[in-house]
Amino acid sequence: MDFKELQQLASEILGVDTADVQLDKSFAKDLAADSLDLVELIAAVEDKYDVELSEERLESMKKISDLWTFLEEENSKKQEV
Repeated sequence: MDFKELQQLASEILGVDTADVQLDKSFAKDLAADSLDLVELIAAVEDKYDVELSEERLESMKKISDLWTFLEEENSKKQEV
């Protein structure tokens, strides 16, 4: 998995510069993403990485790092199989 892919995807959907998509950035505060933006981003992430994000997990995601951690966890589960 490559963080640059996630940066590119998020920048396209959220309408921000790729360089602005960093692990420490908040979706709402730093990237000005509203709930519709997040729904669109999560749908794209689920499709691209073949993962499913639960409602509870989604509610806990406030920063790019939260999403990246989730993707890394899912990726490691797939490699165990």
